[in-house]
Amino acid sequence: MSKPKIYIDGKEGTTGLQIYERLGGREDLELLLIDDEKRKDLTERKKLLNAADLVFLCLPDAAAVEAVELIENPGTRVIDASTAHRTAPGWVYGLPELHGQREKIRDAVRVANPGCYATGFISLVRPLVEEGVLPPGYPLAAHALSGYTGAGKKAIAQYEDPGRERELDSPRHYAVGLRHKHLPEMTAVCGLSHEPIFSPIICDYPRGMVVVVPLRLSMLSGEQSIESLRDLYSTYYQGETLVTLRPGDAPKCGFIGANNLEGKDTLQIFVNGSGEQAVLTARLDNLGKGASGAAVQNMNLMLGLEETLGLVLE
Repeated sequence: MSKPKIYIDGKEGTTGLQIYERLGGREDLELLLIDDEKRKDLTERKKLLNAADLVFLCLPDAAAVEAVELIENPGTRVIDASTAHRTAPGWVYGLPELHGQREKIRDAVRVANPGCYATGFISLVRPLVEEGVLPPGYPLAAHALSGYTGAGKKAIAQYEDPGRERELDSPRHYAVGLRHKHLPEMTAVCGLSHEPIFSPIICDYPRGMVVVVPLRLSMLSGEQSIESLRDLYSTYYQGETLVTLRPGDAPKCGFIGANNLEGKDTLQIFVNGSGEQAVLTARLDNLGKGASGAAVQNMNLMLGLEETLGLVLE
């Protein structure tokens, strides 16, 4: 049997390069490569897009839309890492751990890879909405910390410049206009009636993030407690390899480090709190389960391969 042909359109970007490094040593795949001088040659890109069994789009939104329009081969399947198609009709959202989603991804022709912040938020909120615990109209707020690699090549260059500005030394709030690009998928995939208030912070370390959602238990449906929420997550993610619930006493030190999962493709959920207040935390690597790791996981499913092949679990 011939090896599946894989093409990464946008291999030079942060996510594309990470995917390429993960797949470069795989002997079960054939990587189609474009000559460096032809990276922006529309004819050459079109040829490779249509020659591939599966394509990763690691491009800006407009370029990703253009690339899809270039695909005429009905056998070419697509995983788009951009924001362009995450709520688009006909595209399957690529978060396999959501109930019923793994089967949809296996059969999909078009898969939208989730955003990094959205992966953390949805992993926390979707199970609560799905199980009828969190009303869709709940006034949700979330904040998050992320390493600078999630901001792309320009930000990486700024943070890694020895002569950089002093302001980069401290954590920095951004998207203060409350229009972050991940909000549409966070709202739609969780089935919320309005967007959450989302406040992200970029920090002076390369990789890793936490997404935090505070809740008032008295505003949830039914009699809820820290223990009942933990039970809900334990049941929802039972049997999952990449998404796990941390023990009830974690973290013993009282801190949840944002970069503890650097280099890994897993996601951890914490449920903490006191009295009628709870705080939910998802921890992941923004380039792992938040980007390239998730893309490879989705590729494995779409090609009928072992789901965690090529992923870093420990």
